[in-house]
Amino acid sequence: MRIRSLGVIDDAVVELSPGFTAVTGETGAGKTMVVTSLGLLLGGRADPALVRLGAKSAVVEGRLTMRPGDPAAVRAEEAGAELDDGALLISRTVSAEGRSRAHLGGRSVPVGLLAELADDLAAVHGQTDQQGLLRPSRQRKALDRYAGDAVAVPHAKYASAYRRLKAVSAELDEITTRARERAQEADLLRFGLEEIAAVDPQAGEDIELASEAERLGHAESLASAAALAHAALAGNPEDPEGVDANTLVAGAQRAVDAVRAHDPALSALAERIGEIGILLGDVAGELAGYADDLDADPLRLAVVEERRAALTQLTRKYGPDIDAVLAWGQEGAARLTELDGDDDRIGELTAERDALKDELSALAQALTDARTEAAARFADAVTAELASLAMPHARVSIDIRQTEDAERGIEVGGRLVAYTSSGADEVELLLAPHPGAHPRPIGKGASGGELSRVMLAVEVVFAGSDPVPTYLFDEVDAGVGGKAAVEVGRRLAKLAKSAQVVVVTHLPQVAAFADRQLLVEKTHDGSVTSSGVTVLEGEDRVRELSRMLAGQEDSETARAHAEELLATARADV
Repeated sequence: MRIRSLGVIDDAVVELSPGFTAVTGETGAGKTMVVTSLGLLLGGRADPALVRLGAKSAVVEGRLTMRPGDPAAVRAEEAGAELDDGALLISRTVSAEGRSRAHLGGRSVPVGLLAELADDLAAVHGQTDQQGLLRPSRQRKALDRYAGDAVAVPHAKYASAYRRLKAVSAELDEITTRARERAQEADLLRFGLEEIAAVDPQAGEDIELASEAERLGHAESLASAAALAHAALAGNPEDPEGVDANTLVAGAQRAVDAVRAHDPALSALAERIGEIGILLGDVAGELAGYADDLDADPLRLAVVEERRAALTQLTRKYGPDIDAVLAWGQEGAARLTELDGDDDRIGELTAERDALKDELSALAQALTDARTEAAARFADAVTAELASLAMPHARVSIDIRQTEDAERGIEVGGRLVAYTSSGADEVELLLAPHPGAHPRPIGKGASGGELSRVMLAVEVVFAGSDPVPTYLFDEVDAGVGGKAAVEVGRRLAKLAKSAQVVVVTHLPQVAAFADRQLLVEKTHDGSVTSSGVTVLEGEDRVRELSRMLAGQEDSETARAHAEELLATARADV
């Protein structure tokens, strides 16, 4: 992990390598730069006070190494981010006006997305801003992982039944709450279908009737025109002296037939004149037949217009033409069948809903039993860890409870209780810091230093069942000294075997167990205060541990003690 911070007092690059990293320095040296910066990268609240006076914005950039299949990497890629040689680049910008922008893998993203990734990236435990396991939802998820298959198997069945129950309940609510609207819709459909059935329209009938009405309405003019055209082509028997087209063409045919043998070109023309004569005869015959068949019956016209009026009433209500009206009728009949079957469907859905609730009740009870058994083992393990962290009388327990819901709940333990997609249980981690103390939620039952140690104990217990890549503790050793501080360092080193651990500490007993130690120092040029970060090795690390022990880097006694601490830590690891 690599963090670059440009804020109100900090202008530094911090390289956080795998294993156990201790961040040390004098009081007020800006060690919380690491905590604050990582909190911003994980979607924490942006405070405009972080922006240096006179600057437009503060910027935090992080480079997190991860495998392509890691949950955080998968979620980031779904959001359009790209990994850079196996690393995820994150940046957060906070303006002096309080606006905040986030970028993930080269893409601008909502700040909320960073918060979504937080659970899979790091568990941050600060003195005033505890994250991770302080959230009840994370406590339940962690306990479920700790329980293993005992919870995972019934939970998978429960989740499937829960999704089906939600779908069935939604459909049932939609049918029952809209009963009046659905009844009104059924009445309208029924009226429309009856109206269409009474007219009994046929496909394309409106087009055919329009054509017939046009013909009947102009029957006399059509007949007169056909008669005139026939006389022009074939002649009028009442006018023997009249000239018609057939007579003229026949004369042309005779004229060219007499000499067509002398020129092939004229012979071809004679053939075409003959074709014209045949065509004229056919057209003349069809005109005569058209005039004879034309019906100028006004009664038929009245019938057609009445039928067209009935069809028009349908097209005004149900579609632009009769084909559309028929399509509406088919869809309406199907919908009416669906609506008329509501009573039967309500019965089916009600029976299925009740059966699913019974199934959920049994699965929820199995989840509660498995969680209760795992919670007892977990509480004992954390309590044992706390005994070595200067909290020998502290007791940790897990409260697994349900909230009654007589109207919509499922039966668990003989009561109707509320339920979610995770079961009916509300899981909360409780702490009794000393004998006689009433167990309280860990966020309320411990001081800042005690809370950090509880978080450390919890993370050590959960390291195998609820892994995250990085753990960050801000002054986890507050209020601890002597042998207890050594135990804190030893447990942090233990946790670092399975994850990256970063600790901001004032205690040399803790820092000595780190694989690497970073020194944060402030510098001031008269106008700007900055924090620099130095990797301590060899003699430099001994000097810093000496300062932390005795406040004197060159004290021989302190140096000897520092070297002894380092030797003890290395031997222990």
